[in-house]
Amino acid sequence: EIVPGLAESYTVNAAGDEYTFKLRAGLKFTDGTPFTAAAVKWSIDRVISLAGDPSWLVSDFVDSVVAVDDLTVKFILKGPVGFFPALVASVPYFPVNPKVYPVDHWVNDPSELTGGQLVGLGPYKVVSYKRDEEIILEANPYFYGAQPKIGRIVIRYFADATTMRLALENGEVDLVYKDLNPSDTADLSKNTAYTTYKIPGAQIRYICFECSEGTFADRRLRQAVAALVNRQDIISKVFLGQQAALYSMVPMGMIYHTDDFKTVFGDGNVELANRLLTEAGYSAAKPFQFEFWYTPSHYGDTEVNMAEVLKAQFEKSPLVRVTLKSAEWSTYLDNFDTKTMKAFLLGWYPDYIDPDNYTAAFAGTSGSAGMGIYFSDPAWDALFTKEQQNSSDAVRKSVFEEIQKRWAVDVPTIPIFQGNLFVFTKPGVKGVMIGPTLIFNYDTLYFE
Repeated sequence: EIVPGLAESYTVNAAGDEYTFKLRAGLKFTDGTPFTAAAVKWSIDRVISLAGDPSWLVSDFVDSVVAVDDLTVKFILKGPVGFFPALVASVPYFPVNPKVYPVDHWVNDPSELTGGQLVGLGPYKVVSYKRDEEIILEANPYFYGAQPKIGRIVIRYFADATTMRLALENGEVDLVYKDLNPSDTADLSKNTAYTTYKIPGAQIRYICFECSEGTFADRRLRQAVAALVNRQDIISKVFLGQQAALYSMVPMGMIYHTDDFKTVFGDGNVELANRLLTEAGYSAAKPFQFEFWYTPSHYGDTEVNMAEVLKAQFEKSPLVRVTLKSAEWSTYLDNFDTKTMKAFLLGWYPDYIDPDNYTAAFAGTSGSAGMGIYFSDPAWDALFTKEQQNSSDAVRKSVFEEIQKRWAVDVPTIPIFQGNLFVFTKPGVKGVMIGPTLIFNYDTLYFE
């Protein structure tokens, strides 16, 4: 549910293409700078101008922003967008302080900021930041809402899941979450010394193809790979049954979800894969050979295991030979731009809770290029425009059903599973709350 935050209310014009937000009075950034509509406009203009990877969440929808007065900001959209309140609550819309952040480049380290400190508007302020090591938060005295029950929080990063588990067991930390090994999750869930929170996740895992040129420009080859994937085998062998098989890019439990991949391909359908590969000109004597990429640490220690299981599944067809390739996350992202990776694993944590965020980002011309997929089809783009600009539930349902049917034909990606998020805490830690976009609400934590 979207609730008021920095804005206390908003109105929408009759056409649905102008949203006017009334900001709370008296708000300040963590450095004491007053927060006004001018800061919102500056921040949005900066995102659009810098055109980084997440900017499409703004630039695809927002035409311009007007600071009507100090406490009123108007978003003029390129067309009506019924889910814009969910969009404006996503990270690229978060306002930053114009006096602190540079207008002409992204910031990779707080040392690049004026004053050398991260500045925000939330319930905490960042007092120390060491990349990949530690972040220290302290309560923000300027925050408009209730002050956090815990005044200081230390967030630690670990090189691997085993070290993180040991930190919990040794009493070095009060809670752990994300990217624990499945065996650790199984063990800790049975251990009465800890409280277990199993949070049904909106995060998904999937295979991407570079669709514009080379190896997988022929959709029959993408279809063949989709037929060979066996989800239950992956979930059982790699994740000890802790995830759920997914047959659409739209997660289970979300409006308009359908299971088209299950109907069309099933799991481990070697017969269908062989037929498609034969049609494409391949045989046991002349097998289809491709590189399959993964990143070894970004998604946790299980990633190499999942890549190996998938390779074995692909090669159950005598017409397929696969070479595994890997790259660390920064190089992986660079490979999107160079089209180096023709088939690769990715994961998705939603920016906003709507089926659009699980589809347009991967099959829309603009979004897919930023993901290294480069799928482009005017008919698809027209469908995305239609669902984005229509608030009718019946119309959007029909469009997303059509999109999911087309997905099982053109296969820009292959959904694999939908994840559950596990949080383990000491018994006295209460107030664990993680939003559907997987932002941890540290301000709700307290000790009992």
